[in-house]
Amino acid sequence: MKLNPSFLTHVTKGEHYLIAMGDVKFKGIVKNNKTAAFIVECLKQDVTEEAIVKRLMEEYSEADPEIVRRDVGNVIGKLRSIGAIVE
Repeated sequence: MKLNPSFLTHVTKGEHYLIAMGDVKFKGIVKNNKTAAFIVECLKQDVTEEAIVKRLMEEYSEADPEIVRRDVGNVIGKLRSIGAIVE
């Protein structure tokens, strides 16, 4: 899976945004927290959900793996619901 090319990322003043462009159902801007921004950055390459979890665990080794898995699944689910992910 990877980020739909109809969605652009933008960072301004430390805030991370995902912006819908072109012909997609969702019309708007998503403001991402640090974790969601990390996931979106991973999605710029073809990647699996488990690979994203692994990268997050490498970055935040003190985090609970089950919570990381749950959070990654939630963010990916929300991104899928707005059409921001292509399989």
